[in-house]
Amino acid sequence: MGKIIKALTPFFIVLFLAVIPSAPVGSAARPESIRVAVLKGVDLLKIDGLGIYVTDGRQEQIRIRPPLTVKRDRKRITVNGKGVDSLTVSAPALATVNGKGYRGSLEITLGERGLLVVNELPLEEYLVGLINCEISSTWPLEAIKAQAVVARSYALHQKESRKGARYHLEATVMDQVYDGCAVEDERAALGVRSTAGEALTFNGGIALTFFHSNCGGHTEAAEQVWSTKYPYLRGVPCRYCQDVPSASWETTIPLAKIESQLKGGGVTIAGLRDVLPGARDDSGRLTVVTLKGEKELELPATSFRKALGYTVIRSTMFDISVMGDSLRFTGNGYGHGVGLCQWGARSRGADGFNYREILEYYYPGTTLRKVTNGL
Repeated sequence: MGKIIKALTPFFIVLFLAVIPSAPVGSAARPESIRVAVLKGVDLLKIDGLGIYVTDGRQEQIRIRPPLTVKRDRKRITVNGKGVDSLTVSAPALATVNGKGYRGSLEITLGERGLLVVNELPLEEYLVGLINCEISSTWPLEAIKAQAVVARSYALHQKESRKGARYHLEATVMDQVYDGCAVEDERAALGVRSTAGEALTFNGGIALTFFHSNCGGHTEAAEQVWSTKYPYLRGVPCRYCQDVPSASWETTIPLAKIESQLKGGGVTIAGLRDVLPGARDDSGRLTVVTLKGEKELELPATSFRKALGYTVIRSTMFDISVMGDSLRFTGNGYGHGVGLCQWGARSRGADGFNYREILEYYYPGTTLRKVTNGL
């Protein structure tokens, strides 16, 4: 969901064998797990690990020496040439998939376009691996703690809303970026451990805690992006994210490429010669743009950004100017702008705000509660 920000120093791989995951309030203590789709639509996997244990879809052990070569073979899966319906792999510490290490277990099944790999692991261990994918553990500790609470809240909300699905989260910006355990380190673990089991709630339920990289000076109301209103996801001013690398951006794109990208996104506009900014909402973001070609077409700014690419048009807070046969876009912020501004949280943490104050500001009306047992 948020932009991947690489830490500036090497990470130390640590083993969290003492982690005790969490359980809902009022229940017997038991691990709170999460299921994350770490790979989708692939045809070949290389799996390895010390002491890995492999079972098939009937939970019968497959006695096979690693490394494993897992392939999609029409409507079945093969592992080192042996056909199976599905596959589950676990190891005492971690197993690797295509060179990346994962804790917990790995479930391999056939998806719509290839192999689907779902990593099931304790929620708190997942969060430790997530921190350096979403922000950097070199940031102020209070910002790390705020990110841990937000990511835990989002994961718990999605786990409930996707109950019964094959997985609860994707390991990409579609949900939360997660790249396994290679980027775990002590500060990431400290941020998670210091907030163990804490989540943001609203009216007795877990809040849907969207977040993004940089709001460009003002966060966005949820209904402007997804047409669904949440009382705690309303726009607030944010001066703390202005003096950072992602505060402003610009890009120049040929009109022909814009027309092609729009067509690929399902929007046909022949002879595109200009794109005009339309109305803006209270945060300063565009709500619509007007495409001028052989015909004139009004398009939601969010749809325009999606068609051209989220890393190209980094936010809907932009201006447009004509540069010959190209258009130049100059904008502020990075991401949809809803909820926590990660760079704003970083600067607030550096300025002395604690994680509770950071969360109260970006999610007004929510309550921070211990909803699971901690480490």
